[in-house]
Formats: sequence, structure tokens, C-alpha cells
Amino acid sequence: MKLYADVVLPLPLAGLYTYSIPTEFQNTISEGSRVIVQFGKKKFYTAIVVKLYQPKELLSSIKDVLSTLEDYPIVTRSQLDFWEWVSFYYMCSLGEVYRAALPSALKLESETYVFLNSSFEGEEPLSEKEKNVFYLLSSSKGSSISELEKQAKLSNVIPVVKSLVDKGAAFINENIENSYSAKTLSAVRLARSYSDEELNAILDDLSRAKKQQHLLTVFLYISENTDVVKKKQLLEKAETSSSVLAELVKKDILHLYDYEISRFDYGETNIDSAHELNEYQQEAYNKIQKSFETKDVTLLYGVTSSGKTEIYIQLIKEIISTGKQVLYLLPEIALTAQITNRLKSVFGNKLAVYHSKFNDNERAETWNKLLLDDSVQVILGARSAVFLPFRNLGLVIVDEEHESSYKQQDPAPRYNARNASIVLAGMQSAKVLLGTATPSIETYYNAQEGRYGLVELTKRYENIELPQVEVVNIKELRRKKQMKTFLSPPLIQKVETALSKKEQVILFQNRRGFSSMLECKTCSWVPRCLHCDVSLTYHKGQRMMVCHYCGATYSVPSECPECQTPTLDTLGYGTERVEEEVLEIFPDVSVARMDLDTTRGKKAYENIISKFEDGETELLIGTQMVTKGLDFDNVSVVGVLNADNLLNYPDFRAYEKAYQLMTQVSGRAGRKNKRGLVVLQTSHPSHAIINFVKRNDYASFYKMQLEERHLFRYPPYYRLINIVLRSRDERQVEAAALRFTQSLKQSLGDRVLGPGKPPVSRVQSLYIRNILLKIENNASIRKVRETIEYYQNLISSDPAFKSILLYYDVDPV
Repeated sequence: MKLYADVVLPLPLAGLYTYSIPTEFQNTISEGSRVIVQFGKKKFYTAIVVKLYQPKELLSSIKDVLSTLEDYPIVTRSQLDFWEWVSFYYMCSLGEVYRAALPSALKLESETYVFLNSSFEGEEPLSEKEKNVFYLLSSSKGSSISELEKQAKLSNVIPVVKSLVDKGAAFINENIENSYSAKTLSAVRLARSYSDEELNAILDDLSRAKKQQHLLTVFLYISENTDVVKKKQLLEKAETSSSVLAELVKKDILHLYDYEISRFDYGETNIDSAHELNEYQQEAYNKIQKSFETKDVTLLYGVTSSGKTEIYIQLIKEIISTGKQVLYLLPEIALTAQITNRLKSVFGNKLAVYHSKFNDNERAETWNKLLLDDSVQVILGARSAVFLPFRNLGLVIVDEEHESSYKQQDPAPRYNARNASIVLAGMQSAKVLLGTATPSIETYYNAQEGRYGLVELTKRYENIELPQVEVVNIKELRRKKQMKTFLSPPLIQKVETALSKKEQVILFQNRRGFSSMLECKTCSWVPRCLHCDVSLTYHKGQRMMVCHYCGATYSVPSECPECQTPTLDTLGYGTERVEEEVLEIFPDVSVARMDLDTTRGKKAYENIISKFEDGETELLIGTQMVTKGLDFDNVSVVGVLNADNLLNYPDFRAYEKAYQLMTQVSGRAGRKNKRGLVVLQTSHPSHAIINFVKRNDYASFYKMQLEERHLFRYPPYYRLINIVLRSRDERQVEAAALRFTQSLKQSLGDRVLGPGKPPVSRVQSLYIRNILLKIENNASIRKVRETIEYYQNLISSDPAFKSILLYYDVDPV
């Protein structure tokens, strides 16, 4: 009976596509296999097999799978189930999940090229069309389908190419370039198996070539103790050159070959090197273990610098001793440098690290290692690590669970790795530990309601007091004309004192660049992005203006283009300007800046952090990157330069994010040796959030937020779905959004809000409108989705709205 496969393609298309499996592949293809398929007339893609089946009757007009890439599945069944949940819940296609999940090196490029098989010997003559195409092909340089059609003067060359491939005259697997390459070292082995007598005879024959004789002797000595003799190691031990080795290879005594090695080496496992827990940590650890007996998810609510990481390490030790795997999620790549060092000193090569700063081959190697090798048991990564091929997951740790960085924004799937990891753990019967000093409202609510376990850790490590928070009223200082810069006199004085004691300082400003914008003093002209409705941020170091929405760059005008006067001035300030100001006030201080502009390189995070850890850098300026769980022993003063920026944002989560950011950055002060100091600059010192931060009063903050959320129907009481419509035509997107809103209201009533303009209503030349749905937690997700899709199909079928781009953001943050 004919076998068929339903496959997912790496395209934003709904549904699966069916292909028939040729007889020669039926024993090598299974669910999760990578296969090459033709889609459309000229495109070839790497598809993942989702389902295999034998229908009762043959299906007509079904294309064949053209090739397989491995004889084992690259994606597990449990991963495919997880992909389907992500696709369903976050309202995107399975193809979009596939694109996000697999490393790029395993998603082969789809540009089609055809190569000649130079060793082809035909058993039957080629047709005229086949000959025509065959003689156009090269074994070294691929020809594209479109090129072959032009040169052969054929309107449809695909059947001819397929026929040549079937006869072995051409290859098309090479048309899709496999960009993954293993890392190899040159190694040496005997050209063939020799007896001891034969080797002795060879050594005697080499008596006149003393260097060759010596090299062979050293090789035989090394090979007694190891399976792989590396070329570099052999030449160093023999103290000779490559030319001597080349002679032995030429004589067919030794043979050179490439030996595949890992790109990662974290050393030996040393479980005993983990620190012992103090009494408070041990108590929390015991409570977590107790909680896991009845709860699948537990929240560890521990104040900053309470030693949550040490508790994580003890839990990891416990889980991997049972043979299971642990996924340790972090919100920022910046954190992985510090945590990697701590984990690899304990777990060595049982550890794997996975995030977007690694190149394609490094990520593909980690994927394959998890798929094929049992040795990796601890996986440390950013949000994309939830898609790795776990085989025996026992625990998921989500550190800094409150962080919005866990939410993918663009492109789809717009998933939240914290929430997705809870579902993943449920599918694999694993436990989840959420750790933070500032829980998200939703997580703390679930803990209070009994859905999650709750363990609190209220003491800092070694009983160090929480930092003192000193609020500086910069509005009053400006009135008294005491603010000469954006660093207040009290902050400058505290920084001076700390630096004189050889202590370190962190200054936090949650905006990069030199200034928020330029403005003409004469006519108030402000430069704006041509593609987005937003002013440009001035970057002095790069001598350009940058749009932080689309990335477009513009040169800085010497005069105002509106009134032709040279009166352009800067407004606001970012980290770049803070750095310049600090260097003017403290010219002899070693200063570093950590923001998106200074951390683009692969090792940039690590270099900045390690220099600050080692004391080479005395003062660190940063955006919210510096707030996320970094642990520095010698920081005594932290300055929050503009707390008001965090509070005055048009978002129902603004106060929550402001409280979390200020509390987290405060936690960087005084972590090991003594109580630290936080200087918090604000124009509104009596603001409720400022006072909650000052008193470290999460309970009062939570109570206030919960009342507001309930009153205005926001999470945790309601689920949000943001529908985003975009178009180059503003009137068209306005009309489509209005029609869609009116249609949705017929079924969903006052749960539908909008359509509305976002604060930045045009990005990359596309006009944007939002429709917000507030859905009760107990509502059926499936029914809501079916309702939305029904009305979306009605809108999409209208020719007037064909060019509308639409996507869903479920649980926006």
C-alpha cells in the first residue's frame, strides 16, 4: 500500500501538505524526519514530517518526497506536539513555529540548484529534452531552475530535472545547501592494519630517515593510550614538521583524516564543588521539594542577593542524579556569561548553552547533541531553548520569571517562554520552578490562589541588609538651580565617596543613544523617521540619527532644514550622553557602557561583565540589561537617573514594570560585603510606586495593582488578545479595522475594544491599527479562536482588503 506523509513547511501557511513517499525512502522516513519536497512549480523546501499514514484509496495528483536528509528523525514526537500547542494558543501557523524552533543551519536554503552527477553512466538513452538539460549542467557549479529554462528554451523544466535525478544523472539535494558543518580536527591513523612484525620491519626500513622513524615511533606510543591521535599533538610530541608527516602519508604508512569534535568544552563534572546552602536557603530548598509533591509549578519569591542560584544548583544536582534533564531559562543573553561560569564549574560537559549569540553551526551542534547523546543533562538558555529536543525533562527553572524579555515580539510565533515552558513541562511530566525577587502580578496571583506553590526567601545571603533607598527630588533641585547636569549633587557626592573607597558604581538609564531627539531652538522643528511616526534618537558617537523602530539611519544636519538656522539642540539623554557626562565629572575613572549599541558582538556581553567583575571597570552605565540578576561583589552605589521615564508610559503594566526595574537594579547594590545605597532621582518623590520601592513593599504594590486590574478587566482576571492590522494605505487599514471590530462585536460584545492607534502608528511605512480583546479566563480558547478566524476570513475575502497584513499577539506584555 502506498505510504503518504503530511509535512510542515517553513512558511507562514495554514495547515499541512501531503506528499507520497517513494518505496526507497519508506524505511528511512518517520515522524520528525527532514525531507526535501517541491512546493509550487520551482521551489524546493526542507519539510518536517508530522504524520505518516496509508489511506484506504490512492490519492491523486500527489507529488513525491524528493529526498531525505538523515535516516533518523531530527524532531521528536513530543516536540511536534509542543509545536502544535504553540501554533494553536498563539494563533500562528505551524510553519512559523517550525521556523522559530529549528536552528537556521538545519533549515536548508530553499533556492533551487541542479548539479551534474559526473560519475553517471546511463543504462538507457536519454530523451532529447533530457540531453538538452544534461549538457547544460556542471558538477561544480549549480544551475538554477530559471537559468535552465532559459538556456534549454523549455517552459517547464521541472519534470525533465526530476527524470534526470531519478536516473542518477543529476542531483537536487545539493540545490538546497546544507549550511551545517561539523567542527573537525586533523587526525592521524595507520593507513591499514599492521601486525607487530610488519611495524618492526617498517621501522627498520626507516633507519635512514631518522625523523620519519622517530615520528612513527611517537605515533605508536600515543596511539596505545588514545583512540584518536591529533595531528597537532603528534607533531608537538615528536618535535618535527608537517613535511615529515607528509612523507609517511606519501609512503602509505600513515593516513590523515578529519575527526569531528565538539565546539564546546566545559571541562569535567565536579558535583562536589557546589556551595553548601545556608539555613535559610536549605529551608527554602526543603519547602520547594515539599511543594513539588503536590504542585507542578512553584514560585520561589526570594529577595535580591538571597542566593537563589545556589538553590537552583542543588535542585539540578538532585534531578540529574535520577538521569533526567534540566532546562534553566534566563531572560537575557547578558546573564548567561556569569551563570555559565558557575554551572560549568559544577556540571562540566553535562552542560549545554543555547542562545542567539551562538552561530548557526554552534546551535545546530547543541541540537544534535541533545537529540543523539545522553551526556548533556543541563541546558542553559534564553527563550528559544524551549524548542530544543528534550528526551527526559525533569525540571524547568525560569529565573527572573517576571521579565518581559521572555515574550517574543517579532516575528511569529509571539510566544511567552515562561508560559510555554510550563506547558512543555506538563507534556513531559516535569516540574517548574519560577524564581524572582519581583514576581509578575499574574504569577503571584496564581500562587496566592493555590494554582502554584509558593516559597519565600526573605533573607539576603550572609544576612546583608537590603539596600537603603534615598529619593532625590530633582524638580526641587532644578527650582533651586542646583542641577547643573542630569546627575544630582547628592548622587555625584555618593559616587565620589564610593570611588574613593575603591568601590564600584552602577548608573541606570533606560534609554540608549546620546539624546532622545534634536530640536531647533528657533522654530521647534524635530527630525522624524521617513518610515515611522517617531522622532529620531541622536547617537553622537556614530554621528548619526537612528530610528529605534525600523533601524533607519540619517546624517545629522548642520542647520535646521525648516528655518535654515544653525540652532539645533539636544533634548533628553540616553546612556551615551550619561557616559560623556560621567567622564567629564570623573575623568580618571574607568567607565563602561552596556546597552544594545555596545553589545552587538558575540563576546561583547562577556567582556563588559568580566571587566566589571575583575575591577578593571569602576563605573558601569547601562539600560535594563544591568538590572537582570547580575551579581557583583563590590558595587556599593546604584543610581537610577530618571525614574519618571519608567512611570509615564501608556501601558497598563507601566507601574508593574517600573517597580520591577527599580527594585531589580537596586538589588545590584551591597550584595556581599555590606549594605548598599540606591539613589533614585525623580520629580515625583511622593508617587506611590516610588514609596513602594523605597520600603521594598511588594505586598502593598500587589494589592493596589490587583484592584486596578479587576476594575478595568486586565490580567490576571482576563486574557488579552491584541489584533494588529497593517497596511501602506492608512484609509484602507482604518476601514478594515473598523469592519473587523464591528464584526467581532456581534459575537463578543463589549469584550472588543477599538480599533485604536498605537502610540507609534506607522512603522516601516506601514500604518497600524489595534483591536484589543479582553476574554474571561474561563472562556473556551477554541471557541474564541474559531470566532476570530471566522470573521478574519470574511474580511480577507473582500478584494478591498487583500493587501492588509494581520497578526495576533496573545497575552501581550
